[in-house]
Amino acid sequence: MLPVTLDRTSGEPLPAQLAGQVRALVLTGTLGTGDRLPSSRALAADLGVSRAVTEQAYDQLTAEGWLEARRGSGTYVTATRTPTTAVAPQMTSRPTRPTPRPTGVTSRLDTGTPFFDPRLEPGWRRAWREVSVATPPPGYDDPRGLLELREALAARLGRTRGLELHPDEILVTAGTTDGLRALLPELRPGPVAVEDPGYRAAAETVLTYGREVVDLPVVETVSDLGDAVAAYVTPAHQHPLGRVMPAADRLTLLEAARRADAVVIEDDYDSEFRYDVAPVPAMARLDRGRVVYLGTAAKSVVPTLRLGWLVAPPDLHELILRRRTITHAGAAWPSQRALLTLLRDGWLDRAVRSARRVYAERAPRVAEAMTPYATLAGPLAGMYSTWLLPETDARRARDAARTAGFEINLLSTYARSSGLTGLVIGFGGVTDAELDQALAAITGALRA
Repeated sequence: MLPVTLDRTSGEPLPAQLAGQVRALVLTGTLGTGDRLPSSRALAADLGVSRAVTEQAYDQLTAEGWLEARRGSGTYVTATRTPTTAVAPQMTSRPTRPTPRPTGVTSRLDTGTPFFDPRLEPGWRRAWREVSVATPPPGYDDPRGLLELREALAARLGRTRGLELHPDEILVTAGTTDGLRALLPELRPGPVAVEDPGYRAAAETVLTYGREVVDLPVVETVSDLGDAVAAYVTPAHQHPLGRVMPAADRLTLLEAARRADAVVIEDDYDSEFRYDVAPVPAMARLDRGRVVYLGTAAKSVVPTLRLGWLVAPPDLHELILRRRTITHAGAAWPSQRALLTLLRDGWLDRAVRSARRVYAERAPRVAEAMTPYATLAGPLAGMYSTWLLPETDARRARDAARTAGFEINLLSTYARSSGLTGLVIGFGGVTDAELDQALAAITGALRA
């Protein structure tokens, strides 16, 4: 029997309690790689709960990469915490013109445009009416961000990402890349490892600050960072392949970062949009003294709100805050005030639930259309899916979609040295009818 205890009076669901305690047993070394767990039926009987509770917990931990189900054999641990103790805090490129939208293109099936439920428009307008009657700061605002917003964000990150934070540990930013721009000058000299394929804006931001970009292979376990001073990753939903970084790989990367005296930059851009299991916990939970956590409102609200948040280890936090104080850097007060209202009114929770339902319905439709012609690169989650196929086929499908009035991205544009090719198909910023039209054009080209 596992040494776990479930509290039926707690507000936390029983499956989440069980998953959290099994995860802790792995992290503390009580459970090691290869250890066989009780069957879901046996564990349910031991704990006096329904089998659905243990099955949900095992499914969650399997999705995160902590456990592995072997047919006919049982469920086994696949990740082990290294003996190193985690540290917990106490407290140049040439400018280019924007790529014009191709002639005839009316809609983008991209990775960055979320679904916006028109039924939520009254709450959106109410938030901005409150901004219009609120009294703005008389001078430059607090460089950490609006205190009430940081309090609301701390509560939300604790509830949704398992990060227990004091509001003063949070710095409100103007988005993910703004957080990177704040962090990069405070790192010691050296290159930055960035996932390949990966988020193009992150790599470009690193180059802009005169640092070398080292390609971090997404499909491999990273056990050595060399002389890199930081590693930028998207572990909950890799951008753009969509895979979840397995628990064992997370621990290995953190150990590599400790050996290199580097930080891990976790971009947690759309972790709330899982349809099969609960959102994968933030990597920052494993080592708050080694991970810089970046979040954004771009996927849950709208990108043009230009708001995000940064949580850094104490030494980096102080350096970033000092520079922001001197330079008067910070996110726009009106946007912060509006997001505060959206959080307080429960608008953001409703927006996430609504978008998650839409994505959960659209993702299988994309999969049904694409499966005969391409290979899915990762689990279905978020507002896009990535499909592996030869570059010639991908370009033919891309061109056919353009002719039909839709722009889709080639996977090759996210890659530097990986050589992976295919299509990245977003489905958040279009209507159901537009999605069907785009898929018809894409599959028609692939079928031909």
